Amino acid sequence: MSDLIQVERDGAIATVVLNRPEKLNALTKPMWQALGDAVNTLSADDTVRCIVLRGAGEKSFSPGNDIAEFQTERSNKAQAIDYGHVMHATAAALANCRHPLVAQIHGICVGGGMEIASLCDIRICGESSRFGAPIKNLGLVMAYQEMAPLVRLTGPDVALEILLEGRIFDAAEAKEKGLVTRVVPDAQVAAEASAAARRIAEGAPLVAQWHKKFARRLADPRPISDAEYEECFDCFDTEDFRIGYAAFLAKQKPGFVGK
Repeated sequence: MSDLIQVERDGAIATVVLNRPEKLNALTKPMWQALGDAVNTLSADDTVRCIVLRGAGEKSFSPGNDIAEFQTERSNKAQAIDYGHVMHATAAALANCRHPLVAQIHGICVGGGMEIASLCDIRICGESSRFGAPIKNLGLVMAYQEMAPLVRLTGPDVALEILLEGRIFDAAEAKEKGLVTRVVPDAQVAAEASAAARRIAEGAPLVAQWHKKFARRLADPRPISDAEYEECFDCFDTEDFRIGYAAFLAKQKPGFVGK
């Protein structure tokens, strides 16, 4: 991986770090590419059970794209389309990741940083965290692929409020809007994200993957097919199901194997 995107492992838990603290983890085109590559690699790894995504340090998750790069990488429509393809491929990698994603949010989480966090399944931030997308002040539009996770979390009216006003707002308002799932004291963000990741990793990994798949499918208005309905019961033929209920009856902690 690029030095700007670091991947750390602690058993079944992987941590992906946006590693540009001197710029508050502002995102560049190579960082978007490396982030997508990292997430795709981890998604294909059956030894992973949870991924924590964070920015380096505790000042910022990410303020979004590095504006200084616009002159060289996004100075016209053609360049912006090329840049967008990289961003949106990474957004797809996050959206389609098989493993649960936990956003560990310290400080600033704005623009593209907020888009990345919005693609995570659990989003934990500190009380002093700040959110928003003031891209109207740059003359920029949030493309469909970037707006989709925001609309999914907040609904279209609140998403438009965020984009049209361009305000920076606090963690309490972010929680009210549905952008984050949990707000804790700043000093407890890392511990809370770690605890959440451990709880996820201790569960049956195939069940976590199915739950993610089902939640995504329920966003689609099409009726559930017979085959999709039957998939809800595939878990009963897994080794993990047998391990799980045997451990429960024996009052023991299950050791799931992902089969």
